Amino acid sequence: MRKVAVYSGSFNPLHKGHLAVVRHLLEKMDFDAVRLIVSPHNPLKENADPASARKRFEDARSAAGKYPQLAIIVDDIELGMEAPQYTCRTLDALRAAHPDEVHTLVVGADQIEDFRRWRDYSRILLDYGIVAFPRSGYAFASAAQSLKAENPAYRITLANFDVVDISSTDIRSGAVSRETAQW
Repeated sequence: MRKVAVYSGSFNPLHKGHLAVVRHLLEKMDFDAVRLIVSPHNPLKENADPASARKRFEDARSAAGKYPQLAIIVDDIELGMEAPQYTCRTLDALRAAHPDEVHTLVVGADQIEDFRRWRDYSRILLDYGIVAFPRSGYAFASAAQSLKAENPAYRITLANFDVVDISSTDIRSGAVSRETAQW
C-alpha cells in the first residue's frame, strides 16, 4: 500500500509555502506521494470563487510539472463532485478510486483550530488521520491536544516544520508579489 498525503485547498494561488509543505511531506515524512486536490469551493468560506477552479487546477498541474522528481499527483476529483465538496466525501471517493493507497489529510494550523466545524471531522480523524503544519499566529499544538482529549484514538501528527510566512490572501491583496511567492 502506498502512503499518500492528500493536500487539499483552494490554492488561489499556489505558492512557495505550498511547495515547502509538499517537499517536507515527501522528503522528511513517510509519504510515497502527495495528491494535490484543488477545491472548487470551501464550504466554510464565503468568498471562494468556484468558477476559477479549472484554472487553479491547470495552474497547479503546470507548477507541479516543474518538479518531476517529486511524486506530486494533481487531482481534479473535486471538480467533478457535486457541491458542496466536503473533505470526508473526497477522501471516501479517493479510497474507492485508489484502493492501493492509504490516505492522510494535510491541513494547516489555521484549519486544525476550526476542525470541529468540518463535516464528519471525527471520521476523518479516525479513518484517515491528519498531518498538521504550523502557520504564524495559530497555536496548533493546543488545538491538536484539545481534539485528542475528545478522543485519544484520533490520528493527528504535528509536522516538525519551519513556518513559511506567506499566504494566498497576502498574494491576492498585493502584500506579497506573485513573482516572489511563485511556486
